[in-house]
Order: sequence, then structure tokens, then C-alpha cells
Amino acid sequence: MRIFTPIIVVFFLLCLSACSNFAKREEIPVESFFMKSPKGNFQISPSGKYIAFLQSYKGIQNIYLTTWNNTETKRITTETDKNIANYFWADDDELVFWKERSKDDNLNIYAVNRTSLSVRNLITPEPMRFRWVSQQVNNDELLISLNKRDSSAFDVYRLNLHNCHLKMVAKNPGNISNWFADLDGKVRLAVASDGVNETLLYRDNETSEFKHVFENNFKTTVKPLRFIEGKANHIYALSNINRDKQALVIIDLEKGEEIKTIYVHPEVDIDNIRFSTVAKGLAYAEYDTWKPERHYFNKKIKEVHEDLTRRLNGYWMRVIDKNDAETRFIIRTYADDDPGAIYLYSIQDDHLTKLADVNPALNRTALCKMDSIRYDARDGMTISGYLTLPNQLKKQNLPLIVIPHNGPSARNVWEYNSEVQFLANRGYAVFQPNYRGSTGYGKEFWSAGFGEWGGKIQEDIADGVRYLIDKKVADPKRIGIFGYSFGGFCALYGACFHNDLYKCAASYSGITNLFTYLKEIPPYYKPYLQMYYEIIGNPEKQADYFRAVSPVFHTDKIKGPIFIAQGGKDERGNVNETNQMVRDLKGKNINITYFLKEKEGHYFKDEQARLAFYQQLEVFFANNLGAN
Repeated sequence: MRIFTPIIVVFFLLCLSACSNFAKREEIPVESFFMKSPKGNFQISPSGKYIAFLQSYKGIQNIYLTTWNNTETKRITTETDKNIANYFWADDDELVFWKERSKDDNLNIYAVNRTSLSVRNLITPEPMRFRWVSQQVNNDELLISLNKRDSSAFDVYRLNLHNCHLKMVAKNPGNISNWFADLDGKVRLAVASDGVNETLLYRDNETSEFKHVFENNFKTTVKPLRFIEGKANHIYALSNINRDKQALVIIDLEKGEEIKTIYVHPEVDIDNIRFSTVAKGLAYAEYDTWKPERHYFNKKIKEVHEDLTRRLNGYWMRVIDKNDAETRFIIRTYADDDPGAIYLYSIQDDHLTKLADVNPALNRTALCKMDSIRYDARDGMTISGYLTLPNQLKKQNLPLIVIPHNGPSARNVWEYNSEVQFLANRGYAVFQPNYRGSTGYGKEFWSAGFGEWGGKIQEDIADGVRYLIDKKVADPKRIGIFGYSFGGFCALYGACFHNDLYKCAASYSGITNLFTYLKEIPPYYKPYLQMYYEIIGNPEKQADYFRAVSPVFHTDKIKGPIFIAQGGKDERGNVNETNQMVRDLKGKNINITYFLKEKEGHYFKDEQARLAFYQQLEVFFANNLGAN
């Protein structure tokens, strides 16, 4: 008997070790990751007395109202057909809102009175698109741009909130891509584009002609931000003229040149600038290295933020709204492993009140940390990305899911990401590469992705996977790739041309055919067609390349299982072409899962459709990568 005791003990310890690999991983229901927040989109009234937010009423998002001290809460809209997409306070008594719609729906913009609850339509319903030029009310009017007259061009109108009258104040000659108002609500700045080159235009007042300021190629960024208080001809802007990284600058519109560089980061682009109306100047600049960071211009604001960060246990904090006097603030907090919460902060009494958890169904202890990684692509270019490992003791030889971001002119950042956390919770390592062509790392890195949709971008993704295999993180036999839109193109490309690397691939509204993608571009994007030719390629001059890299023409190269999710009303994808690709795959006996939602667009807005999608995606990866 005694000689068997060590064997029994060893066997018991091995079993215990195997179980402990998963002991920390508590499986969370799919619904908990992807359900809408019970309360969201909090906004404070100009006086700071009232707080509005969106909440479901009979399954539809409506506007609710509470007082700043939370003594009374009531619903002020009763929409029953479609969710309210967004809203803002026009003044302390009225809110302006609009609803979700498909590409063929008429545009409706409404105003609701917080006291009487009366709702009126501010514009005549038409199938057009809109952009706000200014949400600041001046003389009872808002500035809105509409492609009402011409579907490819946005004119600027003053919209009177009381009589609903639309008055055109700037007619688009056909080449204006953006309009800007000064601090008094006068349209005095515009950006014209021929699709490749951009021209900054300026005028002294709304009755004078626009004058040429300067011209630059689209590869060089100039983003007007705001006119400067007391200096009618000066603006703050983000610019990378004569530099690689996007910086905060001052531009003299009369001289047509940058006259001051206020702040530039040596490694990344400045992403966002916040202003203080009370201080009449800059508050801070925001940018992302591997984590979000700020550079402050106002000492008092910096001290307040640092104190709040300490009180919020180090969570990243972002001001999402404030009252006119800047005495009350709506704050959003989050971490990589926590969707965070919404708070009201009163600077007068230094009081911090939680308004809502963003996702109360989630427990931080069951979520996973994001780590930054860097690796060299095959041509020597350094690529950054993020790696999220599941909460288990085993950290090597893991099933891996690669998620190339959409865009490609975008980037992954350190934040809470429901898709990443969902997959990590199921036992997968998740890799998010910021391949060349991603924004945020300077114009050289961004432009390195031009013409490389089916080339070096895909190599960067594959090289990152091989790096993780070499580091023993990823099991080379259990690697999948999943993406949305351009990320879906990358997933299908990987299935075709890197079929030795990926065991399976999942595409959500992914591009299948570059010819069709450019041919069916919406009319309001037509002015940028030449720019798209430089970024993607010219289908007439580079037909061989387009055919060589479009997944729809290469289904014969696919070996592993495929998952395709598609909306029947996708305005950026051809559902008939997706259907044909699915038929081709079935004809070749490829294991194909096709998730088609006829009433959905490029992004699935219906909550039940989204939940069903992720449930099927979970089954697909479990069957093919077997994390559990």
C-alpha cells in the first residue's frame, strides 16, 4: 500500500494543477458583455440644474431627465418605433434629438420641451443626411449642414428652433468637405477638397467672399478646431505641416501660415483638444501612447483632474459634458478591465456622485488586462499592438484570436473593449495589431499603408501572429482571425492567402470585393474618390491588383471554416456579392456559417441581433479552436 502513495499524491497534484489553469476564469454570459447600458449618454443642461440620459422604455431608447441632486426623475419622450440615436440641450428648457434610421429613411430632427413634454419636428422629413456645424444656440438658431439640394454636397443652414425655418447661409459649390463657425456662430471657415488636395478658405464675415488661406495634400493634416477669443483671424488647429506628428498649433488666417506650435508629442499624434470657456483658453491636449495621456495648459484643471483620479482609484477619467459655468461636470471612468461608471462632479462643494455603472452586470475580477506589445515586421518596420490574455494560470500555447481593427485609418487604444473581454473570458488570447496605415503614429506610418490593403498591412498582421508563436504565447494549431468591415476584409484575406496560419476566420460586414467597394461608394463620399484611389488603388489602372487581393475571387484558396455575418441593408457592402461568395464556399464543401440579418445595416443596431451574432460567433470559435 505504501509504495502507491506517492503516485496517488502526484496524480492528485497534477489534477489540481490542471484545474487551477481555469480556476480564475469565471464564464460570463454573452448578454452581460453586449447588452446596452441601462442608462447612457448623460448630458447636463446649460445651467447645470438638470441631467438628461437615455434609457429603454418598452425596448426603445428614450430620453429621461433628473435634477442635479437626483430628487426627481421622469421620462420626457415616448418613442416606440426606433431608438433615439443622440440628442443635446438647446437651452435649459428644450432638447434636440434624432432617431436611428436606415439609409433609405427620411431624416427627422425633433425638439422636446422638458416641462410640457411637447415634441415637434424641426425639419420637413426628407431622405437626406446631416451634420451639425454648431450646436450652440445663437438667436434661437442652430447651424446645420444638409445634402438636401444635392446628395453629394452639404450646404449650411440656420435652423430656427421656434418657427422651424431653414435659411441657407452657405451654398456648397460642390467641393466643400467641412464648414466651421466662429465663436459667435458665423460661418467663416471652410475646407475645400478635390479628393486629393485640400484648401483652407476663410472670410471676414458672412457677407464677404471666401479667401484662399493655403493648400495641402490630404496626406498632410490640418484640422481647424476653434477660433481664438479676441483674435478674429486666428484659429487653433491640429496640424502636421512640415512635421511627422500631429501637433497643436495657431494659424493666422490672414497670413496663411502657422505662427506658433503650442504642443507636439515626439512619438504620437495629438488626438483631441479640450477648451475652457470660463478660462477663455486651452484646458489640455489628449493623446494615446500605449495608454491615454494628457498635457495640461491650465494648472487648476490639472490639479482637479489629479485629485479626482486619486479618488477614483486610478481609473482613466474623461469629461463628457459640463455646464456653461464649468461648475458641474459629467465624468466617465474606465479601465482596460472595467467598463467603468458615470459620475457627476460639483466643483463648488467638491462632491462626486455616481450616476450609473456603464455595465453593472460585469465583475472586474473576472475581466482581463491589456498589455502593449511591439514587434518588427519582415521589412523592419516596428509595429505596436495589444495582447489580452485570459484569466488563468496557463499563459503559453494558448488559442489565439486576431482582431485587425476597422479603418484602416484608425487604431486600437488602451480601453475597455467588450469583444476583447468576451473572447478572453472564453479562454482565448486576443491580439490587436496596429498595422501600418493605422492613425495616431504620424503621417509616415499612416501613409505606409497606402496601396497595401492586400500587401504589407496583411504581412504586418501575420508577422505579429508569428511573433506570438515564437514567444510561445500562441498555439500555432489554434489561431483564428476575426474583424469588422475592413477588419472583416483582413479576416477573409487571411483565410485565402495565409491559410497555413489561420485555422478559421470570421468576418462581420467585411469587404469582399474592392471593385464593388469603390464602385458603390455613397454619393456624399464621391468628392473623396481620388483620395480613395491613392489610399486603396485605382480599379481601372490596377485591375489585376484588385482581382489578386479581393477575397471573393479566391474562394478556391480557403481551407478552414468560415463565419460570415452580414446585414441585408448594409450601405457599404453588397449583400448579393456576399451571398454569391457563400454559395461558392458551400459548392466547394467549405465549412461555412452564414449569419444574415435582413433588416440590419453595416453595423447591427438591434440588440437581439447583436446578441445572436455573438452567440453564434462563440460557438464557431469553440468548435474550431476549442479554448474550453
